[in-house]
Amino acid sequence: MRLMLVEDNDRLADSLQLSLEAEGFAVDRFAALAAARRALVDVPYDLVLLDLGLPDGDGLDLVAESRRRRISTPILVITARDGLGDRVRGLDCGADDYLVKPFATAELSARCRALLRRPGGALGTVLELGNLSLDTSRREVHVAGRVLPMPPRELSLLEQLMRGSGRTVTKAAIDASQYALRDEVTPNAIETAISRLRRRLVKSGADVTIHTAHGIGYMLMPPCGSEPRHG
Repeated sequence: MRLMLVEDNDRLADSLQLSLEAEGFAVDRFAALAAARRALVDVPYDLVLLDLGLPDGDGLDLVAESRRRRISTPILVITARDGLGDRVRGLDCGADDYLVKPFATAELSARCRALLRRPGGALGTVLELGNLSLDTSRREVHVAGRVLPMPPRELSLLEQLMRGSGRTVTKAAIDASQYALRDEVTPNAIETAISRLRRRLVKSGADVTIHTAHGIGYMLMPPCGSEPRHG
């Protein structure tokens, strides 16, 4: 999942970025509205985390503008403005949730996942294919009922493949979802990540296979006669 973080407090932004990346999110970070506005038009983000008091304007302007332009990306406001009127204005402008600083990073991550699980959001609750299942709320992978430990970014890649199971997920889509703008992605980074994931699944006894569409992308295939199930 790819997130936009708009926060001008460097120390807080550093902390949030590290926490979210540890959860498997790719994070693009901005400190001002102008740059965030341009990126939101060009990049298919799954979620926006938005501070309100920014050096070049009020974050609520970006919320309102995005909704006028029919950009439906979920927006979670993170701000020190804790008045009832502030919260009401934020939600009325089109924000999907409102979190007052200071907050625990665990709560922020939980709210992110909750927004992404909403109808039409990027997450379901449980994805299943063959003897493989992924609980997107707990961020747990199971093979035949046994927990399969998996690093956050690898888990995120598996989730993307499971959501596109039965069809080719392009390299461009993987790049857009898994890597932030600042990441230096080597030419074979995606191939290496797929190779690691493929080995892990084979070793665990998963009965799904990752098929390579050369030059295009990858397809997660179920065992014969099985269909993907989204809970």
